[in-house]
Amino acid sequence: MKKISRLLNYLADYKGKIGLYFLFNLLSISFGLLSFTMLIPVLQVLFGISPASTVKASTSSGINHYIDSFKHFLVHQDKQTALAYICIVIVVFTILKNLFLYLALYILNPLRNAVLRRLRDDLFTKTLSLPIGFFTEERKGDLISRMTNDINEVELSIMSVLEVFIREPLTIIAFLGAMVFISYKLTLILFVGLPVAGLIIGRISKSLRKSSNIAQEQLGNMLGVIDETLVGMRVLKAFNAENQQHLRFMKLNNLLFRTRNHIAARRELASPLSETMGIIVVSIILWIGGKMVFSNTGFDGATFVAYVGMFSQIINPFKNLSSAFYNVQKGSSALDRIEHLLSVKNTITEIANPKPIPSFSDNITFKNVGFAYGDKKILEGIDLVVQKGKTVALVGASGAGKSTLADLIPRFHDVSSGEILIDGINIKECKLDDLRRLMGVVSQDPILFNDTIYSNITLGTGGATQERVEEAAKIANAHTFITQKADGYQTVAGDRGARLSGGERQRVTIARAVLKNPPILILDEATSSLDTESERIVQDAINNLMKNRTCIVIAHRLSTVQHADEIIVLEKGRIVERGTHTGLLANNGIYKRLVEMQQVK
Repeated sequence: MKKISRLLNYLADYKGKIGLYFLFNLLSISFGLLSFTMLIPVLQVLFGISPASTVKASTSSGINHYIDSFKHFLVHQDKQTALAYICIVIVVFTILKNLFLYLALYILNPLRNAVLRRLRDDLFTKTLSLPIGFFTEERKGDLISRMTNDINEVELSIMSVLEVFIREPLTIIAFLGAMVFISYKLTLILFVGLPVAGLIIGRISKSLRKSSNIAQEQLGNMLGVIDETLVGMRVLKAFNAENQQHLRFMKLNNLLFRTRNHIAARRELASPLSETMGIIVVSIILWIGGKMVFSNTGFDGATFVAYVGMFSQIINPFKNLSSAFYNVQKGSSALDRIEHLLSVKNTITEIANPKPIPSFSDNITFKNVGFAYGDKKILEGIDLVVQKGKTVALVGASGAGKSTLADLIPRFHDVSSGEILIDGINIKECKLDDLRRLMGVVSQDPILFNDTIYSNITLGTGGATQERVEEAAKIANAHTFITQKADGYQTVAGDRGARLSGGERQRVTIARAVLKNPPILILDEATSSLDTESERIVQDAINNLMKNRTCIVIAHRLSTVQHADEIIVLEKGRIVERGTHTGLLANNGIYKRLVEMQQVK
């Protein structure tokens, strides 16, 4: 219960609605109990168990006053009329009971969905804040499962705690307390009403199928955004677009919230409506049974009706309680997984008073930088200075540490030893937003989101005029192919940009970096996965992008870095060679061997 109590803290802002929930439950139980409490003495008078001569005007107070007055009224009516009044009273009080029951559930379900919305939002916000290294260790499918399936299990436990463990015991206690004052006999006539309730529930469940399908589609869209966020985490962080993606998620999350409230409002109508209809059927049975009593067939009418009523009110609460414990266990297991994700420590944090970096004016300096994943060393002893306006290329075999070295600059990872300085300031002392605002990233795998081309280009910039977007697209050699699309810049890129070719996707990401206009540019093998023609077009776009910028280029195709101001050759996480293309060729070292392997002339 400790874990569940922490979960219920989300309800602290809804104290007034929780109070209404309890009030409506108490009113529902009271009306249900009142209807059966009044029924017994009424039937005693009606069926002649208490002689009419003994029924006098009431001199008592409280509820007994109304019961005695009603008995006094009935004995002056003929039996057929009195029976009709009885049936009306039963139906009216049952309707009132179920009206308050429905109102209680109508309040409860938005509260339950509000808890789930807050929980999903906290999980998503936590995921956005975690460092890139976390996602290399965790399975994406498992993270999505925690945000969806596990939360669904938590939903069951919340429902059990708020509804079953509160309402059902009150119902059982109230009706059992009343039943001790009556004499009941076993009978199977009660079960005549059960098929009616089953029919009502079945029909309402069928009517909810369409709405449920809509909810599942919305859930699928939300899972798509979660998937895109996990895949595109590097781009979101590089462009400071966490808030923008968060807004997309919240839009779908709120839509799902409203849809589920609508479905729940209709779904919960099944139980009170079916019970109401069932009581109407029981009232008809009482009419028939009353005639049998009048015919002196041996039936005890009061006992029979009391048994039917009371027994029908406690079967479901007992059944619900027996299944609630199982649901709570399932919810506790899901909470363990959710809390594990929420408790993950974020290693990329800001100091108490971070220093702002409004601009980049001098250099990026690596001082004896080392980095390791756990016990595995990736980089060691890196000393490097990248002057403003220069282009530095990182080359080497796969696994040499090129991408990791570049990722340290925008703090996708933090160094394990040494320090990285920008204009003499340790990046760990800088504001993260300011640091990443200085940088643009174009990666080997172009990350696009299932949104318009315009929105993909303006990612993280807070929007831009059409003219600025088109200007950026022209620099990236993307304007022509975009305008040839049926919807132009409003064309939807598709899931991960699936509606665009590889070269088109890459040019859109370059346009994104152009629009951001960062002074520092990180190019991570931006053309390595393209065909020859696309590579030429994209390389021209990259050359336009690199003008007047400080560039760090990671490349396997060495033909693209021959004109770099400095080439850094990495091997097993260390710098083994450095210099210009011509100078490194003259050294007859690792770089020359790499060039010869690629037959670069």
